[in-house]
Amino acid sequence: MSRAIWILLAGLVVAFALSLFAGRVWLDFADTPNAMVILAELRLPRALLAMIVGAGLGAAGAAMQGYLRNPLADPGLFGIAPGAALGAVTSFWFGYAASAWLLPIFALIGAAGAMALLALIAGRTGGIALFTLAGMMIASLAGALMSLAISFAPNAFAMSEIVTWLMGALTDRSWREVYLATPMTLIGIVCFWMARKDLDALILGDAAARSLGMRSGVLQAWLIAGVGLTVGSGVAVAGIIGFVGLIVPHLVRPLTDRRPSSLIIPSALAGALLVLIADSVVRILPTVTELRLGIALSLIGAPFFLWLLLKMRRGYSGGLS
Repeated sequence: MSRAIWILLAGLVVAFALSLFAGRVWLDFADTPNAMVILAELRLPRALLAMIVGAGLGAAGAAMQGYLRNPLADPGLFGIAPGAALGAVTSFWFGYAASAWLLPIFALIGAAGAMALLALIAGRTGGIALFTLAGMMIASLAGALMSLAISFAPNAFAMSEIVTWLMGALTDRSWREVYLATPMTLIGIVCFWMARKDLDALILGDAAARSLGMRSGVLQAWLIAGVGLTVGSGVAVAGIIGFVGLIVPHLVRPLTDRRPSSLIIPSALAGALLVLIADSVVRILPTVTELRLGIALSLIGAPFFLWLLLKMRRGYSGGLS
């Protein structure tokens, strides 16, 4: 394994151990009542879910940036996350979210619908530009439909639940969400791994990649399946958590040889570490109510995105002078 993987694994072990004890009430087995129950039923599944969701988002971000050859690409760009969110919002709107399993099922149906629509529009021979534009169209359509659902919410409670859920959080999650998200996230990361050679070939350009045996239809199929499974399952159990797929590939890229294939696993580990640390921090902050994880990561991701834009602008200016 590479040096980056060992460093990230060590960080994950330390962060995971600390996250089990962190919170408004720090666990002390000598003084905290029911400490073992809190650890086994609340802290442990929440920490595992944070790593699972973060790993999926990180791997999806690395694969997308490699495919689009754009360091600003993010998993939400393909419309899969908005599609999953639309499915979850639909379950709230009709009152199905009262059932423990129906909300994630609706979210996964929304992600699958977005995947199918993306494949239908982009086709097997569609290029990167068509693929990106189709994803942006799906994201815009899903966003408009979610706004419509909020505007015509049947009651104030449904509206409040929709808005709160869209902020993204791991509060009150249990082993049920862990069992739901884990297999789909792992399969999604395997899909990205299967596409790694074609992603590496794309560095040389479309024509050179095709001459090396890259099949655009097959590559798109792996990416659609991978993004749908990783992002869709994450949204299904935690709501929308943004910027993870944008941030972590940039953080781990200097530790690798910068090929897309070398970024997938380190980005998955870095994503798991970032979401785990962020979730631990929001549990510790002395706020009246717990800060939503999606908001916390947006407060980190937005300045990071601005820094990337300024860095790219300086690079272009330097190239023109």
